[in-house]
Amino acid sequence: MSVTFARGFKASGLSVGLKENGNRDLALVVSAELQKIPTAAVFTKNKFAAAPVRISRANLSASEGFLAGVLLNSGCANAATGIEGDRAALATITALSKELNAKPESFLLCSTGLIGKRLEYEKIVAGIGELVSGLGESESHGLLAARAIMTTDTKPKQASAEAGGIRVGGMAKGAGMINPNMATMLSVVTTDAVVSPDVLRDLLTSAVDKSFNALSIDGCTSTNDTVCVLASGASEKADSVVLGELLDTVCMDLAKQIAKDAEGATKTVLFRVRGAKDGASAQFAARCVGQSLLVKTSVYGKDVYPGRIISELGASLVDFDPAAVKVFYGGHCVFADGAPIAVDARVREELKAYMEQGEIEISCELGAGDGEGCLIGTDLGHGYIDENMKTS
Repeated sequence: MSVTFARGFKASGLSVGLKENGNRDLALVVSAELQKIPTAAVFTKNKFAAAPVRISRANLSASEGFLAGVLLNSGCANAATGIEGDRAALATITALSKELNAKPESFLLCSTGLIGKRLEYEKIVAGIGELVSGLGESESHGLLAARAIMTTDTKPKQASAEAGGIRVGGMAKGAGMINPNMATMLSVVTTDAVVSPDVLRDLLTSAVDKSFNALSIDGCTSTNDTVCVLASGASEKADSVVLGELLDTVCMDLAKQIAKDAEGATKTVLFRVRGAKDGASAQFAARCVGQSLLVKTSVYGKDVYPGRIISELGASLVDFDPAAVKVFYGGHCVFADGAPIAVDARVREELKAYMEQGEIEISCELGAGDGEGCLIGTDLGHGYIDENMKTS
């Protein structure tokens, strides 16, 4: 059984030549029996949403939440490509439907890569037969699919969890242009639970809001962001509470993997805000702090600098009394009563060691209510500029 996907699914991945380096660039995930099954998805809110996003939205709506699988390509986002981009996307999904003796409306479509580049759909069409013939349910098949959706990722991202006889497993890609608002990120999640499309959509939305939508690497929202979940029902278990918990776990795992693989980053940072007037205020304040270039670069420099934290909190304009604010790096309070806290040599050494870790937490207590929020972020290193000062 694949460590990537749940029971009742097949996957494959291969290279059709969309990438100059020859790496795998085409993936397919389908229900094992090719039947339509409950499906839900969330998509980018970018007004320049790519052709595959628009097609997927339409197919999901027309099918009332029952689809057979998802076709994904890397190496080209097929975004900002006009009418030709729409035709290219339709050509690929039509070729897949003919190979599987299904309707084009039976599938989701995802693309990732350069924006504004023509999709060489002819290569995808030519490779569909081999892609379908390579479908399988093993661990290696899932890994092939996970590798085929990578762009600037340095490693495939997979996660799974199981409880109560229900399994959830999925894959994701993303390392830059990450600031989901449902960066260039894609994720396909599967489950073998028995669930309706409406319940599945609600559970996915909740899981995404706590994970992918709480993730920011560079504040840039892609034209192609897509997270989808398909439910095979193979477990014959129906428990929405368990399923929701498993979706939360897998989505958070994948989101953290994206942060850890961020372009130029050396640390994953959890920016937490507690004690805001409400959850929305806390989440907004956490985002303001976590997306600050000054904060991110100070973390890269392993510098404990609460001044930058409180500056961004104040600039967020959420409601709080500055005199009540406390700032913590890990378990150490470094700011309270309106000023930094003096620390002795022992605490300085503990903070220095803490800032060397690969995952750290910076938290703020506002003392204005019960609202809580969290942003999964990163530091900002030279590697990000090296990767993105050219077309990427």
